[in-house]
Amino acid sequence: MYFFLCNLSSLEIFIATSIIPKTVASLLMGNKTISYPACITQCYFFSLLGSIEFLLLAVMSYDRYVAICYPLQYPMLMNSQLCVQLLLGSWTAGFLATIVPTVLVVRLPFCNANRIDHFFCDVVLLIKLSCAETQTVELISFMTFSIILLGSLVMTAMSYLYIINTILRLPSASSRNKAFSTCSSHFTFVILGYGSCIFLYMWPSNHHISYNKMVALLNTMITPLMSPFIFSLRNEQMK
Repeated sequence: MYFFLCNLSSLEIFIATSIIPKTVASLLMGNKTISYPACITQCYFFSLLGSIEFLLLAVMSYDRYVAICYPLQYPMLMNSQLCVQLLLGSWTAGFLATIVPTVLVVRLPFCNANRIDHFFCDVVLLIKLSCAETQTVELISFMTFSIILLGSLVMTAMSYLYIINTILRLPSASSRNKAFSTCSSHFTFVILGYGSCIFLYMWPSNHHISYNKMVALLNTMITPLMSPFIFSLRNEQMK
């Protein structure tokens, strides 16, 4: 559990670092411009790290499933070799999923439009700035991120269905409370992460840009700030 928490916290640091320094510098210095290479770089790393984070959340839900449903076999099933393989698999899948949309966006022509109504560069916003036909790029990007988002969400949901079913069959209330407390922090983080990203990327055209900015602020700045507290409040070892 702590191996995956360490990697999750590192991803949160990387995601925040890819956005917050430039945003703070723009607010303090009043210079709200960003170069094209820097914008593409920020867009790529945000998409890459975000995809890896959702895959890692699905892996963590499987870890909690094994810990609660098969507690006596947990050390054997979730050995260090498997943990490293799951982590490397998350990074590899995240890289393969984001490299294609990024390459397609880089190849798009940008004419006179160069204003992004947001506080960071995002794939969806860059596609809208292009002066070429972007239907194919939009479809590929939407399908890619939908597979990552919904695929990891289905895996997480299935793990928690088995977890809840196992917890409800425990004989004592203290055992049920202990099992729920083991998963509560991860479950809270899952709700915040998936809820905000589904709002932003699954139906982006149905919401006003100001709402998107607020949800993006929650996802990129508030959630990383709150995650140490989320994972510490009900964890006796962390306390």
